Amino acid sequence: MRAAASLLMIAIITGATPLWAQPPSVQQAPKQSWPPLPTAGFISGRPATDKDIAEGNAVFALRAYGVPFGKPLDVVIPQYAYLTKRGSEPIAVIVVQAELGKGLKIFGVRDFKGKTATARDSELQLLGTQPPD
Repeated sequence: MRAAASLLMIAIITGATPLWAQPPSVQQAPKQSWPPLPTAGFISGRPATDKDIAEGNAVFALRAYGVPFGKPLDVVIPQYAYLTKRGSEPIAVIVVQAELGKGLKIFGVRDFKGKTATARDSELQLLGTQPPD
């Protein structure tokens, strides 16, 4: 429960709108082809900062009492993924951030329209750097 509250707090702090809360037409994995992976607009190899969020390169910054505590995960960024929230259809996204915080693997994702969200590793199916078929 505490982990879920922390994730919710991260989403509120960053202003991220949950992708699964969007209308059903946006919620479903697109039938169109996957876009190319971005060459900018993501963070890898280090924890994100407030500046990264302001510049559109990160979705969240892990802090407690103003002190950063996130550690970068050893995950290829950017990469394709499906975001799967309980009771919702999978949403095609691009992973733009991956950090470990307080024992949780937390990912920042962006859908094909630019909406951002945070997700735990259990809510994400990583697909790699080649567009899925």
